[in-house]
Amino acid sequence: MREENGARSFGVQALATDFLTNGLADARLAYLLNNIPEMVFLKDIDGYYTYMNAAALACLGRPADFMQGRRLSIYDMAPPDVARRIDIMDRHIMTTGEGLYEAEERVAMDGHVRWYSGTRIPVRDDKGEIVGLAGISRDITAAKWQETLRHSHAALLEMIVHGQPLTSILEAVVKTVENMLHNLTGSILLLEQNRLWNGAAPSLPDSYTSLINGVEIGPGIGSCGAAAWHREAVYVSDTFQDPRWTESVDVVMRHNLRSCWSTPILGNGGVLLGTFALYSGTVRMPTDIEKEIIDMATNIAGIAIDRRRAEERVNFMAHHDPLTGLSNRNLFWSQFRRAIHEARREDRLVAITYIDLDNFKQINDVHGHAVGDEVLRSLAERITSCIRASDIAVRLGGDEFAIIFSNPKHDEPGILRRLEAIRQRAAEPIALESGSISVTCSSGTAFYPGDGETPEALLAKADAAMYEAKKQGRNSVRVFEQTFGDGI
Repeated sequence: MREENGARSFGVQALATDFLTNGLADARLAYLLNNIPEMVFLKDIDGYYTYMNAAALACLGRPADFMQGRRLSIYDMAPPDVARRIDIMDRHIMTTGEGLYEAEERVAMDGHVRWYSGTRIPVRDDKGEIVGLAGISRDITAAKWQETLRHSHAALLEMIVHGQPLTSILEAVVKTVENMLHNLTGSILLLEQNRLWNGAAPSLPDSYTSLINGVEIGPGIGSCGAAAWHREAVYVSDTFQDPRWTESVDVVMRHNLRSCWSTPILGNGGVLLGTFALYSGTVRMPTDIEKEIIDMATNIAGIAIDRRRAEERVNFMAHHDPLTGLSNRNLFWSQFRRAIHEARREDRLVAITYIDLDNFKQINDVHGHAVGDEVLRSLAERITSCIRASDIAVRLGGDEFAIIFSNPKHDEPGILRRLEAIRQRAAEPIALESGSISVTCSSGTAFYPGDGETPEALLAKADAAMYEAKKQGRNSVRVFEQTFGDGI
């Protein structure tokens, strides 16, 4: 490689020395250099450009005749931070005599990021003294973005495959995009009940994300609300002026979020999952490369959200009754053991109630299983409406239900009031497609720690109390008493 660089630099050296001493007199060579995509330039020992071809000038946004009659440095043509970095690099080359070969450079100008690969070598005169610098560079932005996109895509997919938390994956998606682009801030919002909720926005101020959390989707509600509503990308170049931001213009002005580009996140079957947005502090539209990166981000976010929701559905189905949506027998035992453990630690009361429909077999035999299923769904809804959020309703199987009541200290009267409310609500008519039907239920309840200290013992005593209610005429609420529970 060293010999290859040396051979290459020898030709450039000779040409550059001639340029610096005699200028570019050959019209054919001038035509050639001005019609190649690579950027060619020369500098004298003081850091002033003596030649730049058309591609180099175009890169800096200058016309082809810009150099005529001017003695210019990089500070005259590039932003201060970019100019300073290039000037330091070139002066180091001319001081040490060490060239750079195929060096890659990331340059951010006018809100856009571009990548260049170039060779810069010192130019020497006949005596071997350094008299300037010659360089040739090419734009590798497209290839660099493709390479970065591939690596980023693979890294994010690996997080999904390894089961990382959804929040971590979504934050990684946003940060990846922010690191790839310049002066842009990302946000992922998740759709739930026709509203958008914060999923990940690691770089946006909390004062902004808290204000937009839970925003309703709609054609005139910002970029994200509109993108979700139309299910297509919405690019707003100026949030201060766009009518879709009228209601929130004070908020974006306060945080200097001048442009906002939002894209809907779609899952399997075209299901709307949320939105991915990028904010900028300047008035502008996204470039083609930025759109490609946005597409990558929305694709990965969609895969991650889809996978997590599928896992949640599988987990829910494994632990819940498909007919009623209540916890099933598998989940019941772990919930019951946890409730007793917490009650033992915190000196709390726990009650377990066993509920059974009266004469449910007759309902199935007379009206059919479809009506029976409707009765079971109705009872589950009525049980849930009568208990508190801290209580747990369970379908044990068939027409058998259970409730775990976890209460601070002792609240037996309150539990009995809720059970009586359930009994009364269960007896209310259930509307069917043709008429209605009425059912009743019987329940039995046991209390921890008085009636037992294990889930198995307590459930057995609640079951015994329920059968006692059946024997006493059904449609009643009973509490376990040792007098009828002997022998259990």
